[in-house]
Amino acid sequence: MNENTNTLSFNNYLFLWFGAAVSIAEIMTGGLLAPLGFQSGMVAIIVGHLVGTILLVLAGLIGARERIPALVSTRISFGAYGSYLFSVLNVLQLVGWTAVMIISAARSANEIAKAMWGMDYLQLWSVVIGGLVLLWIALGREGGLKKANMVAVFLLFGVTIVLSTVVFKDGIVFSVPSAGGLSFGEALELSVIMPLSWLPLIADYTRFAKDKKSGALGSGIGYFVGSCWMYTIGLGAAIVANNPEPSAMMLAANMGLSALGVVILSTVTTTFLDAYSAGVSFANIFPQLNEKLVALIMTLIGIFLALWVDIENYENFLMAIGSVFAPLFAILLTDYFILKNRQVQADLLVNWSAIGVWALGIYLYYQFISMEFVIGATIPVMLITALLYKIIWGYTKQWKYCKV
Repeated sequence: MNENTNTLSFNNYLFLWFGAAVSIAEIMTGGLLAPLGFQSGMVAIIVGHLVGTILLVLAGLIGARERIPALVSTRISFGAYGSYLFSVLNVLQLVGWTAVMIISAARSANEIAKAMWGMDYLQLWSVVIGGLVLLWIALGREGGLKKANMVAVFLLFGVTIVLSTVVFKDGIVFSVPSAGGLSFGEALELSVIMPLSWLPLIADYTRFAKDKKSGALGSGIGYFVGSCWMYTIGLGAAIVANNPEPSAMMLAANMGLSALGVVILSTVTTTFLDAYSAGVSFANIFPQLNEKLVALIMTLIGIFLALWVDIENYENFLMAIGSVFAPLFAILLTDYFILKNRQVQADLLVNWSAIGVWALGIYLYYQFISMEFVIGATIPVMLITALLYKIIWGYTKQWKYCKV
C-alpha cells in the first residue's frame, strides 16, 4: 500500500471490514456458542461484539488521527522496545490466523470438491488458496483492488442471505433447548475475542482514510454487521444440524460450483488483512524492509503451516490472543483518550510501569477465565488494567528508559 496517499472512504472501509468478517472462522466460532441455545447465544453475540467493536473503532481512530500503523501506536505507551515485543507477538498471531484461515478454507473446498467430483486433494487446496492470497497481496491497492474488494463483498453479502435461508427457513432453531456445557461468560468471551483480535491491525488501514472519523466508523459498522451475522449463521447451523461447517450448508442449498468460489473468495479477502498486517508489524522492527514483501513471506509461512501443522482446536489460540491484547490496548486507549498522551516520543525506549501493568493484566485474564466470570475476562480485565494504569501513571513517570 502507498502510505503517501489517503484515499479510502467510509464505503471502502465498510466493505473492507464486512468482507473481513465474512469468513469460515467466524461461522465456526459462532457454532461454539450452540450449547447456550439460540436466544442466550444471540445475547452473547450482540453484547460481546458491541464491546469488541467499540474498542476496535477507538483503536482505528488513533491510526486515522496520527497516520501511524497499529503497532507503531503502542510506542505512545510502551516505547520503541515495547512495540518491538508486541510486533513479534502480533506477527505470531497473524501467521497463526493465516494458517487457520487457509486450512479451514481448504477443508471446506475439499469437501465441496469431493461431493461434486469425487476429488480429495486437501493439501492442493491449501496451496491454491494460499497462492490466491499471495496474488491479492501482490496487487495491493493498485490495479483496481478497491473496486474488486467491493465486488467481492457484494457477492459475499448475497451468500450470507443464502446461508441464512438454509439455517433459519423452518424455524426449528428457535425451539431447540440449550444443551448446557458452556457458561454465558465463556460465550461472551468468544464473542469479544474475535473483534479484539483485529485491534493490532485496524490502524494499519485507517491510517489511509480520507476522513478520520468516518474511516474508523465505517470499519466498525462493517465489521459489527458482518461478524454478528456470521456468528448467528454458525450458531444456528450448530444448533439445528450440529454442524457449523459452511460447505455443508452451501451444498444443502444446491449452490454447486458457486459454493467453491464463495469459500475461496471469503478466505482471500480476510486472510489478506492478516498477512498484510503481519508485514506491517514486522516492518515496525525493521523499517527498511518492504511491507508488501514481508507480507508475501508471512503468507508463505502460513501456507507451510497449513500443510504440515495440525490446527484443529483454536479456542485456546483465541484465548491467548485475548490475554495479550486486552490489557495492552486497555493501557494504550487509557493513555491516548483519558491521559491525553498522544504523541510517540522518539527518545522513549521502554515504559516499565506500562509493561508491568500489562503483565499483571495477562495474569488477571487467565484468573477470570478459570472462574468462568459472568461477563467473561476481557471486559473486567480491561477495566481493571485501565484503572490501575491511570492511578499509578502520575507516580511512575520516572520508570521510563529513554535514550541518553
